[in-house]
Amino acid sequence: MARLGEVQQAVERVAANAGATVVRIGRGAGRGAGVLIGDGAVLTNAHNLRGSETTVTFADGRVETGAVAGVDLDADLAVVRAAGAGDGASGLEWHAGEVRLGSTVLTLTLPAGGGVRVTVGTVSSVGATFRGPRGRLVHGGIEHTAPLSRGSSGSPVLDPDGRLVGLNTHRLGEGFYLAVAAGAELRERADALARGESPRRPYLGVALLPPRAARRLRAAVGLPERDGLLVRDVDEDGPAARAGVRPGDLLVEAGGRALGSPDELYEALAAVAEGGELPLHVVRGSEELDVVVNFAGDGGARPGGA
Repeated sequence: MARLGEVQQAVERVAANAGATVVRIGRGAGRGAGVLIGDGAVLTNAHNLRGSETTVTFADGRVETGAVAGVDLDADLAVVRAAGAGDGASGLEWHAGEVRLGSTVLTLTLPAGGGVRVTVGTVSSVGATFRGPRGRLVHGGIEHTAPLSRGSSGSPVLDPDGRLVGLNTHRLGEGFYLAVAAGAELRERADALARGESPRRPYLGVALLPPRAARRLRAAVGLPERDGLLVRDVDEDGPAARAGVRPGDLLVEAGGRALGSPDELYEALAAVAEGGELPLHVVRGSEELDVVVNFAGDGGARPGGA
């Protein structure tokens, strides 16, 4: 009974002290959520946004139009600025140190019907890895069991003292949910996005199939087996298209590195200096080709590009 009393006190404390920090992003029940981080800024998931503006609904019922300050698609993070977003956020603290397995956590959401919802769970895994909207790996995730309804991505995960532990991203099914850990790295990223500093990474401009699918498709047309990433589609305005890469090409090396997975291509792209070049070795049918992708100019990098 003492344990239940502690949980009740934590729920009441978090609802009273941090309830005003949760917002709803977009109209309707299913778009997403966010959390006020002070100075007129709302931290949310990038996948909750559609364009440069969004509707922000506050816990007191106010509805404002928010402007996107910064976005990092690879990390699935964004900061939105909305009038009155500083109200109630000054008391929200960030959890210091690492989150431990088995720790009690609480989530705050703002259902479409109104009223802050508080749920309780435990940390079921730490150091989780997941993929962002463009396929790049995001490290250091927290898995927890506090129940979340549809439209809760971007909502805060808090410790029993109301300090920010993580930002919910998506459900894993069977009662488990994934969040980005609210450590020093997330805080630095959030501060940069709030200043309008969206990361710009080299953007190749291709849609890929994994190695297993590439081998299967090459075998189906009688081509010899070869490891690599099969190009399914090419952005006609992207750097890869300008370099001559075509749908059906097999990317086997990037920057001298053999490509066995999309992650190795992302690593090769990450090593390219701003405005630099990336050599690719390509197999087109049975022909071997070397092409150089040039990232000079505005088309060579995009916020959170992949």
